[in-house]
Amino acid sequence: MSIPNVELTMLNGTKANFADFAGKVILVVNVASRCGLSPQYEALEELQKKYGARGFTVLGVPSGQFLQELKSSDDIAEYCSMTWGVTFPMTEKTPVNGRGRHPLYKELVKTKDAHGLAGPIMWNFEKFLVLPNGEIHRFRPTTKPDDAEILALIEANLS
Repeated sequence: MSIPNVELTMLNGTKANFADFAGKVILVVNVASRCGLSPQYEALEELQKKYGARGFTVLGVPSGQFLQELKSSDDIAEYCSMTWGVTFPMTEKTPVNGRGRHPLYKELVKTKDAHGLAGPIMWNFEKFLVLPNGEIHRFRPTTKPDDAEILALIEANLS
């Protein structure tokens, strides 16, 4: 599967395209500041620091669809920076399910997880590892960012 060149609005309001990340290993994660899984931010940032210079990035996608995200981009940016030291790129708050689902997620949700299930995002911190060749691997929210399977896929696909 290939992700189209979709436009992204970053947390700071600038525009980007998914194609800006071409050639990288990208871990796309729908995040939320007030979720019980938000400690995963720490492991996401550790991955960014460990592999960022080698062609990897986390792309955080805040979503308020589960009613656990802060209201404004400024609040989200401050929380992520001050609480977790987040340096990886993040988009503005984005719908990941339903009729208004962002085009990026229209493609991502077609990907099946380890149990063969595709479809809607089940909860915050669902992860999609997009490899440089366009291959996508899906990991459900409770799979930690530093899970052995995720790490093996990252390391096998870095330059």
